[in-house]
Amino acid sequence: MDFSPSPRAAELTEAVRAFVDEHVTPIEHDYHRQVARTRAEGGDPWQPLPLPAELRERARAEGLWNLFLPAGHEGPYAQRYGTRGGAGLSNTDYAPVAEAMGRSFMAPYVFNCNAPDTGNAEVLLKYGSPQQQREWLDPLLAGEIRSAFCMTEPGVASSDATNMELTAVLDGDEVVLDGRKWWSTGIGHPDCRILIVMGVTDPDAERHRRHSMVLVPRETPGVRVERMLDTMGFQDEPYGHGEVSFTDVRVPADNIIAGPGRAFEIAQGRLGPGRVHHCMRLIGLAEHALELACRRGLERVAFGKPLANLGGNRERIADARIAIDSMRLLVLHAAWKLDQGGPLHALSEVSQIKVAVPNMAQQVIDFAMQIHGGAGLSGDFPLAAAWTAARAIRLADGPDEVHRGMVARLELGKYGAAR
Repeated sequence: MDFSPSPRAAELTEAVRAFVDEHVTPIEHDYHRQVARTRAEGGDPWQPLPLPAELRERARAEGLWNLFLPAGHEGPYAQRYGTRGGAGLSNTDYAPVAEAMGRSFMAPYVFNCNAPDTGNAEVLLKYGSPQQQREWLDPLLAGEIRSAFCMTEPGVASSDATNMELTAVLDGDEVVLDGRKWWSTGIGHPDCRILIVMGVTDPDAERHRRHSMVLVPRETPGVRVERMLDTMGFQDEPYGHGEVSFTDVRVPADNIIAGPGRAFEIAQGRLGPGRVHHCMRLIGLAEHALELACRRGLERVAFGKPLANLGGNRERIADARIAIDSMRLLVLHAAWKLDQGGPLHALSEVSQIKVAVPNMAQQVIDFAMQIHGGAGLSGDFPLAAAWTAARAIRLADGPDEVHRGMVARLELGKYGAAR
């Protein structure tokens, strides 16, 4: 196997890195401080500031737009919506691009490659009807609207998705939704127009055929954002995570994606590549944290020595480099397996990275925070937010325990163990 990026992927990765360094990094800190100031002064922090919109237009003009579109599934969209080269990328080729974006919290949004919009777009691309694609995929890829994904529920252990209680019941030519979701990422954005909601359609069917995914326009009567949630104090404006109630919400039955009972199939197709994206962005974040730690370690002096020469910090820097490079190879292997045979071919590998990479990132970022002292806990550096992001990913898209269970089940299955 060869993990070297193709010439096109190498060119795109370098272009993304250069764009981030030249246009995004210089303004990101001030952007987040301005959002915080708006909140403190009683303004609306959920209204995006104009500067990212300017950067998005520049990125699109340079063809650095919708780079997540998967090879073989992009159809005319890659050419229509500004992707340089006019075609989608394999998982292996997109991985270093995602890493380059991961160095910045703002960059994925600038390139129209942010979650959950990427996953929702892939669902519509792979499973959506032509009508659903015209109505929702086109404007999503054009950057005209945003979306949310509603799966996790507050009333049940959502690590087992079969526990889901929200109902999506067919009633003639309509589907009626009732229930509550939370950690619905993207719901706070003022441009959020469409939700993908997972609910129970047939409680008597086989447990993995009971659920459907339904497109619910944000302004449908009965959809109510009960509250926005903070993640360890961070609200992730202008996207955010919300608790959303659905009360007698009625939409056309045609809004069911791919037909009733196919939600688990769709989720499997959505989450495999999405976990690679998450993990590669986290590797970029860990790289940035290590860079900050090294600079701080050489610039600051204590007890007559640079911080890098105190308290085993050289060993910690070496361990961080080894860990980051090891995880990058692990993710590239998972991406390669996905490219070879799809999500079912890479179940163990995708679960492995979902456990290993966020834990690695959390440890590397924690070291960077420690070497920054009190500053590492403040908003003056991106480290506290980075640590929180890594910690949150250990729960998002399935907690560590579920993924470890999957790896163990597949491993023991090689020796005849029953599921």
